[in-house]
Amino acid sequence: MAPPSAANLALPWIWLSLLLALCLQVMPLAEGWQLWRPDWLGLMLVYWCMKTPYRVGVFHGFVLGLLLDLIEGAVLGHNALLLSLLAFLCALVYPRFRAYSLVQQALMVLVLLGSVQLADQWLRTLVGSFSIHLAFLTPSLIGALLWPWFATLFNLLGRRLARD
Repeated sequence: MAPPSAANLALPWIWLSLLLALCLQVMPLAEGWQLWRPDWLGLMLVYWCMKTPYRVGVFHGFVLGLLLDLIEGAVLGHNALLLSLLAFLCALVYPRFRAYSLVQQALMVLVLLGSVQLADQWLRTLVGSFSIHLAFLTPSLIGALLWPWFATLFNLLGRRLARD
């Protein structure tokens, strides 16, 4: 029997990493620490949308958003809309994103995640829980700071999986 190719290994690896990010996203934290949690699911979705745009896209964002809605007990479709928007924005900036350095990519991740956080805040004001401060952008900033290490780690793991 022939060994599995890198393309066959990629799909389970993608879904495993996205589900791990979903688990990190809903992991309970103490009251004061929730503000400092990076948007793990958004960060992982950005990574896979930029790494394999032909495999991961708006559909993945929608499915993961529905799962997040069900787990968090949020309005059904809230996170699905936001993660679909994130995947769509990633598809728009994909050609330029790949040419950027890691620092420029981190700034682009800040813009992408910040845009989605802003849309999230806007949707929350429509539902009724209004917040006037800019602290909702903290997870985007932390995600942008983590991006160079995050992208490097997953690129190395991907090469190792493809080699083995």
